[in-house]
Amino acid sequence: MSQTFRQARRSQSLYRRACQVFPGGVTRATITFDTHPTYMAAGSGARVLDVDGNEYIDFANNFTTLIHGHAFPPVVAAVQEQLTSGSCFANPTETEIELAELICARVPGIEAIRFVTSGTEAVMFAIKAARTFTGRQKIAKLEGTYHGAYDWAEVSETVPPDRRGGAVRPVPNYRGTPNAVLDDVVVVPFNDVKRAAEILDRHGDSLAAMLIDVMPSRPGLIPLSQDFVALLNDFSASTGALIISDEVLNFRAALHGAAAAFGLNAKLFSLGKIIGGGFAVGAVAGAREVMDVFSTREARLLPQGGTFAANPVTMVAGRACLQHLNAPDYARIADLGSHARRGIRAVRERTGADISVTGQGSLFRIHPKSDPPRTYAEFYQTPEQSSDLKNILSGLAHRGILLSNTGLAALSTPMGPAEIDAFLSSLEETLKERVAA
Repeated sequence: MSQTFRQARRSQSLYRRACQVFPGGVTRATITFDTHPTYMAAGSGARVLDVDGNEYIDFANNFTTLIHGHAFPPVVAAVQEQLTSGSCFANPTETEIELAELICARVPGIEAIRFVTSGTEAVMFAIKAARTFTGRQKIAKLEGTYHGAYDWAEVSETVPPDRRGGAVRPVPNYRGTPNAVLDDVVVVPFNDVKRAAEILDRHGDSLAAMLIDVMPSRPGLIPLSQDFVALLNDFSASTGALIISDEVLNFRAALHGAAAAFGLNAKLFSLGKIIGGGFAVGAVAGAREVMDVFSTREARLLPQGGTFAANPVTMVAGRACLQHLNAPDYARIADLGSHARRGIRAVRERTGADISVTGQGSLFRIHPKSDPPRTYAEFYQTPEQSSDLKNILSGLAHRGILLSNTGLAALSTPMGPAEIDAFLSSLEETLKERVAA
């Protein structure tokens, strides 16, 4: 799928301007290739157009958010209609009830919900709800996992794995993290049932919650094993530590959500991304008895609010998105994901390149390693491997294929076999070029 791209003159110019007002030249995580980010001008369906007129097939989809791709007509129509009536109010609107009813009806285990404006807030309030409900302070999380920008959720997010098989330690994610934060986080190796059980057992009576992503993206998009899920369920049942299913990213795993798909017995959920239809959103949800800590009808145990939480524009966009996302849609994009993963393995065989793939359903992730990782230690990349991955992603971008900067791809409903084949063709060209070099 080689093509001639126009020079990125306007992107370069915009980046120079941005460096004058943004630290590092950007104001959020972005897909950056070579010396500057590519600035986008428009998107429609599975494709985006940059400011220099170059077109790409978008496998990043705003870091998994856009499950219907760009400018999805039902979302556009719903938002346009709502904007004529107002974008936000200090009072509630019917729109928030409609989206809440839709999610509660779809997901087993969700009996009540409160909307916030980001996945970070959703995780933050889920942790607070667990602490309030149990009266305990500590949380457990899996090594290397990302759960947003909340101090306790960030612990050991980017820590090098313990390759010696010793104790897994809480490690700060940024300089200045309070020691008290580290004291209240228990870090667990994932898919290592024996070691995880030993660590959890030492903290059983002090844990408010276990923060769990069943297929965590940051440490490799490696699914949790059924044995590991069973350990978490048994530990929760025996100790009262609540399971928080972080589905900000993986709510797209299945029609009824990730916890249901993996058999995880969660009492709390953090949601985001696809439930907002392309607008800023988050939600904390779960069993009514736990969610009642937010209730304002009597003495409120846990205050929660937000100026733009449940704003009607996001609510109607999210409702339109989910209403047009049914079981056949999930099955079709999961089939496309299987096609992509099979294709990547075939490309690896034909080229002899050190590359592998993980993931399930509509998600896959490329690794600069010959064997797909099964644990965080196997996933962890050397500087040379990280450089290889960056060069592969840059090669794909120059052929009109966008993935996230970790090698993560999220498929969307406008895609079909043609988009997957275009990606595979570009990947093979990129790898052959690298092998020859």
